[in-house]
Amino acid sequence: MLGGSFWIAFLRNGMSVVLMMSFFLMLDRPRFSMRTTVCCYIGFGLLILVSYSLWYLFANTSFVKMAAFSILPVIGIFCSLMSRENIYLSLYKTAAAFYLFSVGTFLGVDAARWWFDGNLWVDILVRFLSYSVILIFTWKKLRKEFLDGVDFLVEEMDWFSTFALFISIFLGAIMAYWPNLQGFSIFNMVRAFFVLAMAGFLQYTILHLYIHLGREHHYQTEKELLELNEQLLQSQIDIVGESEKEAARIRHDARHHILLIRDYVEKGNMENLLAYLNEYGEDVENRRAKPICAHPAVNSILSVYARQAKAKRIAVNIDVEIVHNIAVRDIDWVAILANVFENAIHGCGNSGKKEQEIDIYIRKKGKKIIIQCTNTCADDIKFRKGIPKSGSGEGIGTASIIKTASRYSGEVDFAMENGRFITRVLLNLLGRSV
Repeated sequence: MLGGSFWIAFLRNGMSVVLMMSFFLMLDRPRFSMRTTVCCYIGFGLLILVSYSLWYLFANTSFVKMAAFSILPVIGIFCSLMSRENIYLSLYKTAAAFYLFSVGTFLGVDAARWWFDGNLWVDILVRFLSYSVILIFTWKKLRKEFLDGVDFLVEEMDWFSTFALFISIFLGAIMAYWPNLQGFSIFNMVRAFFVLAMAGFLQYTILHLYIHLGREHHYQTEKELLELNEQLLQSQIDIVGESEKEAARIRHDARHHILLIRDYVEKGNMENLLAYLNEYGEDVENRRAKPICAHPAVNSILSVYARQAKAKRIAVNIDVEIVHNIAVRDIDWVAILANVFENAIHGCGNSGKKEQEIDIYIRKKGKKIIIQCTNTCADDIKFRKGIPKSGSGEGIGTASIIKTASRYSGEVDFAMENGRFITRVLLNLLGRSV
């Protein structure tokens, strides 16, 4: 620090607070409306600005030692409470804001000490220019890139990545702010520069690494959905082929029916003719495939997998009441129902039990959709954090079910009861349109 009056400290603190809070807000998806959020940010910013300026005025020594370190948790806690992002992402943005604050402080203080004999106004000018460039770059360039990849970061970031980020930040902070290392020298300047540069490089690398990993996992999920759609289409093609064969058989049999009907008519045997027509009508009615439900996509998915299950001699019981114009995308029905049904078929096949059964239940209750599937399963299924695990790892499609349910702020639950595996999925439709 280069010292100065209360108002100099007020100006410095104001620029630092504006930088950190503005940077966080630009990259944030707030919990409240933007108007409410901005008002809260302004009010809290003025509060800590006055508090830190008074701290500088009445306890200058402790301020110089601890102000930079203390601003991180103070602003970090407030911004995290105002954000609807998870804690990992809020910590990341707080750490990045603190890093940029450190860079501006380093540039301002050391530029003033090296070339201008510690001139206070040079320090303030350099900080102002560097903070302005940072905020303009964040708004024009980084904001869009970050918000486009924020969902990938949410999926990939964990405590390990956050811890690694904070280690890099505090290494830079210790070098820049540690009291015994603040003496001006070319060595200290070069050392601080390289530490801050390495910390920045690590942050940038972590950001792009986790966005890249998230995109890879997203593409993998999309690939699985495409494969499921391909399987459904192939099954539909097979059904059409069987229907054509059935139509050919019906045309062949129709000639015999016509001959028999003609014979009854020529002989005037109307009683036998009526009895035969009634019998034929009942046979036609029994052969007609009845739809499972009114929703075309749900009906198609359940029909295809029910046929596959019955081909493997698995008893299937389906109880579904879903209307056509429900606010769930067809591709999401595929991701959930196809994976749930396919897992159930695999579970029955791996159970080793003679009697195998799958029960599917789907209902819409208010603004929620309830999906439950129970199936025969092996007795040695293990769970890790509530997710079923087998010898080959996580069950097929489990991640797709969970991810798709999350799009509807839903919940997924897996359990075992009385030798049967139970999958429950709850989707929330509040605020969604068809």
